[in-house]
Amino acid sequence: MIINASFIILLCITFILVFLFVKTIDKRKWLTILVSVVLTPFIYFYAVYPMINIFSSYHHQKTFTAQLWNDKPNLRYELSDDLLTSNLLIGKSKSDIESLLGTYEWLSWNDTLKTHDNNKWNYSLGQEPGAFNDQKECLEIVFQNTKVKTVNPYQETLTFESTND
Repeated sequence: MIINASFIILLCITFILVFLFVKTIDKRKWLTILVSVVLTPFIYFYAVYPMINIFSSYHHQKTFTAQLWNDKPNLRYELSDDLLTSNLLIGKSKSDIESLLGTYEWLSWNDTLKTHDNNKWNYSLGQEPGAFNDQKECLEIVFQNTKVKTVNPYQETLTFESTND
């Protein structure tokens, strides 16, 4: 864990709350401060920090590599920011994309042609962790003249099929 301003502020707030709580139990200042100093790290790392991780949508950012993309398909969302900001895919051919990302997972639907569009490849990026996240991250690669024109991130709502046995 990196010590930064937000860490110090949250630790101070936790200390103040623990101090105020312990003060209601015992009026001796030295004992209240001692118990607060000892309990604050435990309460912070076993209560406050896990709650922050559950309710925030922060995730690690990793540099894109084809091996990581293929080895960990459920963690592709960690690679997507690097993939999008670096414009690594723009101008590449379909065979280049297939060698980097693998075969497309599905094709977009073209309403005018009433068929799948072979120039819009889609890949699943997985689901970002979070308590209230019901979205799956996806990536659409649009080709024009067999070269990548745009790369569009989007989200799909997760749906679960029930099995009635």
